[in-house]
Amino acid sequence: MSIRLSAHGVTVRPDAAPAPILENADLELRSGEVHALVGPNGAGKSTLFGVLAGDILPASGSVELDGAPLASIPPKDLARRRAVLLQQNAVAFAFTVEQVVRMGRAPWARTTREDADDDLVDAAMAATDIAALRHRAVRSLSGGERARVALARVLAQDVGILLLDEPTAALDLRHQEEVLRIARDRATAGAAVALVVHDLNAALAYSDRATLLSNGRVVATGSPAEVLTAERIEDVYGQPVDILTHPVTGTGIVVPKR
Repeated sequence: MSIRLSAHGVTVRPDAAPAPILENADLELRSGEVHALVGPNGAGKSTLFGVLAGDILPASGSVELDGAPLASIPPKDLARRRAVLLQQNAVAFAFTVEQVVRMGRAPWARTTREDADDDLVDAAMAATDIAALRHRAVRSLSGGERARVALARVLAQDVGILLLDEPTAALDLRHQEEVLRIARDRATAGAAVALVVHDLNAALAYSDRATLLSNGRVVATGSPAEVLTAERIEDVYGQPVDILTHPVTGTGIVVPKR
């Protein structure tokens, strides 16, 4: 599996901040894998995500996409190689669902891949269960529906690297599972997928690799079972847990001690 996107020794220090909010972080995103970024609030997950997306310039360290410095890649080229789902996806105007999803096709305007626009928009809306909402104004939707529209826009972009920041946060149980299955399916098809998640059980069930952050530093990277041990979770989150085994899948299940 090839390394598509990588960060090496990345440090982020906002102006006048007494300490870095991300320090000496390493991460590799590989084709064919779902890579979960986990950690408590304020751990640095979204900051590292922003560095990988090219939205945050690190004070030191390097970020490469397919072996080239990320900062050297023109924005249009970047949009044709990676798609980004942010936590907040406000829509200021009265765009319909279909119009917003179709925005994901903008990088391919006036190229031969423009011919696939309609099919990819329809497929993205079907995958995220919003086809019936296609003519609704996005501002009229619930928070969970808006989140699915934002994901559909990212899917319609049809690129090989997906960066998803808390894609399940506003969703009900069924749609959480559907989003995680979409991430899994995209990786199986060859994409490199990174997702920031708070649900440790989702990371254990759906990811191939996990990176645990705490206080702006990478604590561990590896298989989810290797990274998310009971001892490490208690140390990082300050919450004792048991790790049980699912009776059917054999996947670990994190259960807080109460």
